[in-house]
Amino acid sequence: MNFLEQSALWIAAACDLVVALGTSLHALLRKRDVRSTIGWVGLIWLVPVLGPILYLILGVNRIHRAAMLGRSSLRTRRHPSLVDPVLPDDVAAQASRPHLSALARLTNAIADRPMLPGNRVVVLHNGDEAYPEMLAAINGAKHSVSLSTYIFDVDEAGRVFVDALADAAGRGVQVRVLVDAAGARYGRPRIDKVLKKRGVRAALFMAAGRVRSLVYLNLRLHRKTLVVDGKTGFTGGMNIRQDHLLGSKPKFEVLDCHFCLEGPVVTQLQDVFAEDWEFTTGEALEGDHWFPELPPVGDVAARGIGDGPDEDLDKMRWVIGGAIACAKHSVQIVTPYFLPDDALINALNIAAMRDVKVDVLIPHRSNIALVEWATVAQLPHVLGHGVRVHRSAPPFEHTKLMIVDNAWVFFGSGNWDARSLRLNFEFNVECYHPELAGVLGQYVQERIATGSPVDRESMAAIPLPSQIRNGFARLLMPYL
Repeated sequence: MNFLEQSALWIAAACDLVVALGTSLHALLRKRDVRSTIGWVGLIWLVPVLGPILYLILGVNRIHRAAMLGRSSLRTRRHPSLVDPVLPDDVAAQASRPHLSALARLTNAIADRPMLPGNRVVVLHNGDEAYPEMLAAINGAKHSVSLSTYIFDVDEAGRVFVDALADAAGRGVQVRVLVDAAGARYGRPRIDKVLKKRGVRAALFMAAGRVRSLVYLNLRLHRKTLVVDGKTGFTGGMNIRQDHLLGSKPKFEVLDCHFCLEGPVVTQLQDVFAEDWEFTTGEALEGDHWFPELPPVGDVAARGIGDGPDEDLDKMRWVIGGAIACAKHSVQIVTPYFLPDDALINALNIAAMRDVKVDVLIPHRSNIALVEWATVAQLPHVLGHGVRVHRSAPPFEHTKLMIVDNAWVFFGSGNWDARSLRLNFEFNVECYHPELAGVLGQYVQERIATGSPVDRESMAAIPLPSQIRNGFARLLMPYL
């Protein structure tokens, strides 16, 4: 080896050392989650060159939208409701749960949107109930339609939505559709291309194709909202795909709850879409077509809560933790992906030791093997202090729901995992309404009754090789 080759090797080694030191220091100083920090620093040093590159692409949060597109200016254009916000003591009293005023005060401090009275919320089970209502709203649209979703397949169910959106656009309705770029890859042909050919304005959130988009590769728009004429809103955990139509007997059946909302809170759904749309396309959505005046139409107090890896970071986690801490009687949780961190596990266990009845419903088996293994490894840490975990009977339960003291309801797109609570852009709605909580609580109890309990004995009986595999999968929790 000649002098030049030796020099090149030394220079390459020195550069790799400098980059590894720099990225490690960045992780140590910027990462708040200790496990995530350990994982990234280990990867950086154990996998030379590739480790630092992966950290720079996937580990650094560059989605500070306020700095990139003047998010503060986007928020100043938010459309305040003409209805006065409801005060924490009043909303708790109306729900006949005075102790929940502490939770209402907490969410006032966490969220940047007010709690609004006068809403109507209707529960829609599965695509068999939700899709006809959503399509009827689109078909009856006169002014505007905004749709945001993670997955929009061009299958039998998706094509019906494409036709309805195209017909609305053909009638002169302003239609905007925003789909996550990663979610759009689930199906072929790509939905944005299909919609554009039909005359519908569509865009992909964090679309690939540019070098700078690689730094956003690990971030997802997981929100699911539909707003028609600025008056009727839909949100929940349901994507647009055939799997949700149980009546059509799909190969993989998926249960889910979606929600139709009317009243002042719908403006908050539209605001979230407008911010995401302007961030993606640069187009501002303004005017009465998008933001009409919305008078009270019901008796549900509700508020939208956005969460994401920008300035909204941790809002959903704080709300969940606060709700558990404020619970006096019961906590019911339904989630398809249950990978809570230590803080949430401790909160659940502490609540159970306070004699709060804590029930967690998860699918009979996850649709993602790695998540299933990590979940099984995590469950022994949840069990043992009174928290009851149940496996739902098939089909796969995709519902995302939390109910506290039969009065407070939290639903939307967020799961109980690091991806939803740290990486994704999510949107949930909190409601104070005993009747709504009762209807949903009954659904949860019915699903628990037809499922099976999980206990520590069954976890301990898992063969050692599977326990080792599950333990390794658990190490990836900060990234799942």
